[in-house]
Formats: sequence, structure tokens, C-alpha cells
Amino acid sequence: MNSTLLVNIFRFVFLLALQILVFNKMNFGGYVSAFPYILFIILYPVNGNKANLLIASFFLGLIMDLFCNSGGVHAAACVLLAYFRPAFFKFSFGLSYEYQTIKLNDVLTPERFTFILLSVITHNVTLFLLESFEISFLLDVLIRTVLSTLFTMLICIILIYLIKPNKR
Repeated sequence: MNSTLLVNIFRFVFLLALQILVFNKMNFGGYVSAFPYILFIILYPVNGNKANLLIASFFLGLIMDLFCNSGGVHAAACVLLAYFRPAFFKFSFGLSYEYQTIKLNDVLTPERFTFILLSVITHNVTLFLLESFEISFLLDVLIRTVLSTLFTMLICIILIYLIKPNKR
């Protein structure tokens, strides 16, 4: 096995365990939740196999659904995020994406911030809309999306800096 595959397997297991053991227990007022497990999808290599990403994203969401007893909403949100990921890359990075010269775990630039923000918003909107599945809860979905997006962004940026490889 090559090192990229091992890093991705470790990241998958680590982020899933972190989400299940720590962040699933944190829910502030019923409105603020963090979902740093989506960092697996966000940090997946740009030149990686897209089909493998979709399959891994489905299993990531499915495992979350099993632990959260949520009936498939995490799987749907993860697969949708993985599907739109190339479009978010193209929107955020432009020509750099075409040449696949992007490293997300470097210094936070406006392009990286935009990409992470789009990814987190897409995941949270999908998750909360499917979770409530009623138009009468639209304000609740909007509040939960905004607050959870802010908290998830903060946690994701902290985690990216913590797992960033040292440059010596």
C-alpha cells in the first residue's frame, strides 16, 4: 500500500472516531453542532479517484447514521458533498484546480477558506433539510445551518492546523 492510501485510511478512522466519541456528545442548545468528520471529504487528495471518494463518503455517512440513528441523512449529505467537491474546487481555486497544484492543509488563504466554507454549508444545509423534512421548519434549519457552520468551520480550521505536516 502506498502512503497516500494509509493516510486516507487513518484520516477516515480518526475523524470518524473523533466525531462519534467527542463531537456527537456536544450539542449547544439544540442548534449548534460540529461535524468535523467531513474533513475526510474536504482533505481527500485532489488527484484521487473520484469514484473511490464517492464510495468512501457513502460509507463515512452510513457509519455516522448507524451511530446517530439518523436514517441516512449523513450518507446523503456526504455523498452530495463529495459529488459537488470538484465544482467547489473549480469555483474557489480556478486555474490552480486544473493543474491540481492545491494543498488544503497549508496556510489558510481566502481560496482555501472559500472551499471549506462552501463544503461545510453544503453538508449542513443538506443534513438539516433532510433531517427536518418540513417546510415549516425552514427558519429552524436556517438557524441551525448558520450556527453549526460557524462552529464546524472553527473546529475544521483548528484540526487542519493540528494535523498539518511539519515543514523542516
